[in-house]
This record gives sequence, C-alpha cells and structure tokens, in this order.
Amino acid sequence: MPDTIRQIRTVLSALLLAAAGASLAGCSGGDFGRTRADMRSDDMHSWLGVEATGSLGLKSSQFQLTDEERQLRDLAYPMIEPPLSRPAWKSVFGDYRALPSPWHQKVVFDRTMYGRTLIDEPHRSHSSRYAQLIEDVRNDITRFEPFFACAIRVIDLDRKRDASMARVSALSPQEKADAVARMQENSLIVQWVQQSLEQRVSSYRWALERLVIQAPDGMAADADRLIGELAAQTTNPPIISQPPYGRAVVSKG
Repeated sequence: MPDTIRQIRTVLSALLLAAAGASLAGCSGGDFGRTRADMRSDDMHSWLGVEATGSLGLKSSQFQLTDEERQLRDLAYPMIEPPLSRPAWKSVFGDYRALPSPWHQKVVFDRTMYGRTLIDEPHRSHSSRYAQLIEDVRNDITRFEPFFACAIRVIDLDRKRDASMARVSALSPQEKADAVARMQENSLIVQWVQQSLEQRVSSYRWALERLVIQAPDGMAADADRLIGELAAQTTNPPIISQPPYGRAVVSKG
C-alpha cells in the first residue's frame, strides 16, 4: 500500500510539473519562438530611440511616434538583435529584451561569437549548420530593403520638419527641443542598424571560414554568395544618416 501511494504521488507531481511548464509557455512564448501577439504593443520598440539618444547624453523626444517612425523602430529591432542570441529556452520563458545601443556598449564587438555558437550548438549534420548560416544571411537581405525604404521616408520627413520649424509661429523652446530630439533619435536608429549590418557581415564571414575548414561542403558557395550580396548592400546603403554633434558610428571587429 505505501508503495502504491508513493507511485500515485510521483505521477501527480509529474503531471503538475508538466502543467506548470505548459502554463508558463502559454503566458510568455508564442508558436515557433515568436512573441505572442497579446504581449505586443504599438510602441513596444519605442525604447530604441530613448536608448540611442540616452547613450550619448542626449534627451529623448516627448512627441508621440508617427506611423513611419513606429515602423522604423519595428523594422530595426530584428536587424540589431544579434543572430543566434536567443537560446531555445527563451522561446518558452520570454523571448524579448531591450538591447544596449552601440554607443552604450563597453564590450568590444566579438565577430567570432556567432560562428562559435553556430558550430558549438548540437546539429544533426554539418549541412544543417550551413543551412542555418544561409537562412540568417538571407533573412538580413530580405529585411534590408523594407528597413531602408522606411528610413528614407523618415529622414526625408525629418528634413521637411527641420525646414518648417523656422516658419512655425510661436514655437516654444520645448517644442523645438522635442522636434530636434526626435530627428536625432531617427538618425541614430539608422546608424545603429548600419553598424549592426557591418558586424553581421564580419561575423558571417568568420563563421563560413570555420565551417569550410571543419566540414567542407558545396553549400559553402551559396553561403559565400549571399554574404557577398549582403556586404555589397551594407557598403552602399541607400541612405547615410549624419551623426549628431559629430559623433560618428565606429564599428569594431
């Protein structure tokens, strides 16, 4: 009888643990590692501008985001989040986090981190590592045009905003400060993405070189071609935002 009771308790404990895990997964993570829709908000990426300006000691704007500015931030986030930076468990227990801007980071960029993570993570075969690299590069290429198309629109509207301020009647110092701060935010976000893309290209190349050494495969040619395409786009972006107060973006690695 005591053995039977212990077995029942063991089964109940296992069921409760499974139910708790399912509950946490339902609360935090979405299908296929995506953030659940009910955890999102229209301004969930508004912190990007605040982080960028704050890291340079500049004040952020109190203006509400326009639709274009909101889209700029939404499109920027997946391009500044380091690839392979999200472990599998984060898909269950929460997969969204704020990131420090490049002007706030004290740690020098490590171009080997992506490649080491790609190689060290368990894979069924070396081909799947090549496939993951190709997918990551292709995703960046796919995101490139939509982001910079939005950036062109935002920067163009900021130029018009800047030109119109001289003709606004009774413009208060606070209104002018908020307008200037918003233009700085938008410009810095574009620079943030530009630097992130430079770092990604460097990381992808390091990873491909190590894969070729460890497990030569015909897929390497496809990966190299895609990395070259992304590098060409990154080197010649359709828009280059000017750094505020002469603070240029510096990419290390």
